[in-house]
Amino acid sequence: MVKIIYLLLCIIGTVLPYSQFLPFLLDNGLNIPLFIEQLFANRISSFFGLDLIISSLVFWVFIFWEGTRLRMSNLWVYVASNLLVGVSLALPLFLLMRHQHLEQQTETVSY
Repeated sequence: MVKIIYLLLCIIGTVLPYSQFLPFLLDNGLNIPLFIEQLFANRISSFFGLDLIISSLVFWVFIFWEGTRLRMSNLWVYVASNLLVGVSLALPLFLLMRHQHLEQQTETVSY
C-alpha cells in the first residue's frame, strides 16, 4: 500500500509543479535570469525558494548517506529528478525505491 502512495505522490509531485512551470517556459523559454528574478520577487516567494533550496541540499545528503548505507545503485537519479522537477518528485521516488530495496533485502535474507 505504501508503494502505491509513494507512486501517487511522485505523479502529483511532477504534475502540480509543472502545471506552473510549463506556462512559464512557453511564455519565456528557459530564461534563467527571469526565473530567478521571479523566484525571489518578494519576501514570501524568497522564503519558499530558499526553503526549497535548503531542503534539496539536505535531501541530497540523505540520499547519499542512506543510499550508500543500503548499497542502493543509481543514486544520481534522485538528484537529477530533484533538479528537473523538485523535491516533490525526488523524495517520494527515493522513498519508493528505498522501500522496494529493503523489501528485496528482506526477501533475500528470509530464504
